[in-house]
Amino acid sequence: MNLVYLVPLFPFCGFLLLTFSQGRWSETVSTIIGVGSIGVAALITFFIALDFSSTYGNTTNGTLEYIQTLWNWIVLDDFHISIVFNLNCLSLTMVCVVTGVGFFIQLYASWYMNETDNYVRFFAYTDLFIANMILLTLADNLLLIYLGWEGVGLCSYLLIGFYPEPKNGMAAMKAFIITRFGDVLLVFALFMLYNKFGTLNLQEIITLIPQKITKNSLTITLITLLLLGGAVGKSAQFPLQGWLADAMTGPTPASALIHAATMVTAGVYLIARTHHLFLMATNVLHLVGIIGAITLVLAGFTALVQTDIKRILAYSTMGQVGYMFLALGIQAWEAAIFHLVTHSFFKSLLFLAAGSVILACRQEQNIFRMGGLRKSMPLMYISFLIGGSSLSAFPLFTAGFFSKEDILWHAMANGHSILVIVGLLGSFITSTYTFRMIFLIFHGNEKIKIHTRYHTINYYLSFLTFLTLSTFFGAWMAMMLPLSGFFPIDQQYHCNYNQKLILEIVSSATCFAGILLAAVVWISKCHFIKIITDNKLGRFLTILWFHAWGFDWIYKKIFVEPYVTIARTITYDPVKKIIDNVTALLILWIRRILTMSENGQIRWYIASIGLGAIFVLLSFLIFI
Repeated sequence: MNLVYLVPLFPFCGFLLLTFSQGRWSETVSTIIGVGSIGVAALITFFIALDFSSTYGNTTNGTLEYIQTLWNWIVLDDFHISIVFNLNCLSLTMVCVVTGVGFFIQLYASWYMNETDNYVRFFAYTDLFIANMILLTLADNLLLIYLGWEGVGLCSYLLIGFYPEPKNGMAAMKAFIITRFGDVLLVFALFMLYNKFGTLNLQEIITLIPQKITKNSLTITLITLLLLGGAVGKSAQFPLQGWLADAMTGPTPASALIHAATMVTAGVYLIARTHHLFLMATNVLHLVGIIGAITLVLAGFTALVQTDIKRILAYSTMGQVGYMFLALGIQAWEAAIFHLVTHSFFKSLLFLAAGSVILACRQEQNIFRMGGLRKSMPLMYISFLIGGSSLSAFPLFTAGFFSKEDILWHAMANGHSILVIVGLLGSFITSTYTFRMIFLIFHGNEKIKIHTRYHTINYYLSFLTFLTLSTFFGAWMAMMLPLSGFFPIDQQYHCNYNQKLILEIVSSATCFAGILLAAVVWISKCHFIKIITDNKLGRFLTILWFHAWGFDWIYKKIFVEPYVTIARTITYDPVKKIIDNVTALLILWIRRILTMSENGQIRWYIASIGLGAIFVLLSFLIFI
């Protein structure tokens, strides 16, 4: 475990080598560095996980933490920030996800991006992202966490705007600005934490919480609200969720790595890592669950009417992260991280398979222009079926079912019946739009001719079969790294086998109902959906959902248009004009008065001298 520092070091060295090469190396050398650095980090992580698991099994209290101090970063009077890595069950689980998923995505990108300009620049960005994500995960200090937090945000901006097109630049700017709201709130939280505890070290803060904080006090409520604001912005949750769908303009491997598997779960990780603070603010914790429930419903209805394959997957990511927030809100910490792990694998699978479909269809992303691809692309069809089934929580055969079921069961056991209903509704909508996408792409009549390049690399893409089975691997990894020692035990949790069995049956029924509805509407060409959408209400809801509930319009009216108005107003510099005009008028009037006094009449001069003398005498009498 003393090799922990090598895990972020190799990706960062890969970034430096690729950056300073300035494109002089061949694509083969750049691929070896870009993919190999992540592969070595993943291999080291694997051995660390084995060592950690064996040591974990020998501990008596079920908890284990490994602290590695490297050097002092900032020393200023009493303010000390050290580069310290904290390896525990939670951080190790996240590092396994980041390096494991990152390696396979990098391997896929070596094929997907090989005909793209700035091939080296792409791998430099992704290596830097993975290095910052590992830093965020392992850091034992909130300021160091924030450094990695901003690093992944920067890489997200760079990768969204990777292609030199105006829409990519606008999407990158939108993501950067919206996430800045959350990042600024997180900075305020750090200020308040340091002011209250005198340190930003998480272990010291946890020790000082009982002494410094009163439960549900104003201070802890504000701190956790600000932390929640940062998590909401980074994880694309309500009301800062609008950037994620537009971020799909970036390369598909970047979408799989950053905007599906790792970065968007950083907010979930932040709340889980600082759960000691949130346990002192129960109202804010309840708000976390409400935000997750709202997001999963909003994202589900939006995905139901989308036509772009990547935007559908983006909205599904919002919904699944919403489930994680819901679990955090009801203190189902382990269930939230379990779903985070399984989601990272099956969503990466779906994005990589979607990238292959898009490439084979000559950059076509509209699912209504595809169709009948199951015969010409059987590997992608199988990948979509397995990944889509896990996303839809298909019962018994997918890890997504068990992780999502665990969340709903904790909600029911803790008496959150409304959240259970919302979760079941979200499960129904998820299975509907997921299999709508699958049926439209792979069933029906063939509408597009497959690009010949797909057939040449069909065998090369066989490594996706690993990701096809990755949902089970994700479940196994979550079981191998139990989190019960890291998180507190939920005292309100009471297991009732009959109730749990009923919930599993109902949840399975909602999944089957969604798949059946998708099959009836989009395979059998039932006119039911047309009848619904032909009336005014149906057309209104379709337009509203297609435009993501109008959040972009709301942002434009509240933030963009007032800013533009102010910018246009100050372009003409009205303050300067007012000052200049007033000064000019004042000088003009003074000139006129002085001109009137110089009239050449002796009587006027004598009178002026007399009035001046009287004024001086009166001044002496009054003030002296």
